[in-house]
Amino acid sequence: MGVYSGSISETTAPPLKRVRGDKFHAETAEPAVNKKATEAQTLPPLQPGEVDVLGDEPAVSAEAAEEFIESKRIGERIKYLRQRKQMGLVELGRHTGLSASFLSQLETGRVVPTLRNLARIAMVFSKDMSYFFEPERPELFRIQRASDRLRLPQTGVDEPGYYFESLGQVPADQTITPYIAEFLPASEKRSTKSHRHSGNEFLYVLSGELKLEHDSHSDVLGEGDAVFFNAEAVHSYERAGGENCSALILTMPEPLRGVPSGARVPAMQSAKPAAKK
Repeated sequence: MGVYSGSISETTAPPLKRVRGDKFHAETAEPAVNKKATEAQTLPPLQPGEVDVLGDEPAVSAEAAEEFIESKRIGERIKYLRQRKQMGLVELGRHTGLSASFLSQLETGRVVPTLRNLARIAMVFSKDMSYFFEPERPELFRIQRASDRLRLPQTGVDEPGYYFESLGQVPADQTITPYIAEFLPASEKRSTKSHRHSGNEFLYVLSGELKLEHDSHSDVLGEGDAVFFNAEAVHSYERAGGENCSALILTMPEPLRGVPSGARVPAMQSAKPAAKK
């Protein structure tokens, strides 16, 4: 026997509700002319205790549907993915089987994609269909106060040669991670630790002098100097001189296109006048 014995009368039990939506003809996608007849054929008869709720709410208008689609900014999201991959409309058209003119109208919001076309575009950029309908994330604009940053030591060594602070989390699909690094004076306990990682790195010296080892080459950077390099090559940092040294570092996980690991761009040299014969 359960917790309750006996039966519950219809007068005491809350009525069960069942909503019946409008039925549509498969060929025309228009509301069925004989709604009650269609419902009688497709829905079982009401059971005792159920209340017939035929959905007196007004149908969703075409204008409301268009406004909903426009609010998702699907075209802008497609354009963002395309430009991030440095892909033209013609190239995207080759991958999707859609014309460049149609894709242009799609990005500017003049046409609305079908689910089939949207799936083609999503597959090109390895995205799920939900990407185009998710609400825009607030972290696309984020302020991080200096007092809120966490100071972390260099990893993998007993005596860190520098401390770094993340300048704020960025969305997972972004390609840049910014840091501020403060380099400590060299000592016998502090040894430079070489490392490597995928992608590229940009470093801008804010103060002092910094020795950069990269791919068996050594360079000393001063205040205001900047360097961009392939981070897949082994590299390390070391403070040079007695002044405080700090730098802004941007790491970019995507690798350089067509450049082998460790490749260095030769320095620009001034042209020399041809010798007179």
